[in-house]
Amino acid sequence: MSEQVHNRLAVIRAERSVSRKQLAEAVGAHYQTIGHIERGQYNPSLDLALRIAEYFELPVEVLFALRPFRPLSDELYGPADRRDSADSSTGSSADNRADRGTR
Repeated sequence: MSEQVHNRLAVIRAERSVSRKQLAEAVGAHYQTIGHIERGQYNPSLDLALRIAEYFELPVEVLFALRPFRPLSDELYGPADRRDSADSSTGSSADNRADRGTR
């Protein structure tokens, strides 16, 4: 039985302004295959996963994993529960966001 391979392909594509069609042509796949991979409906072969990683000049483990990825906001700012407890110890989260100029 095959495990689902989790991926951040759609996030990286959007960040780099690369369409499914552009990526598919660059790695020798069909654009629908890229969509199926992004939605978790198809696990890429090792060869395809490595070609995609090479295209983006990223390690394959940045794009693909056997376990779900943590939310990017957790990786950038720490887990939400830590942020919430820090906000409550220093004032309301709305106050802190206003101090940082965010909403």
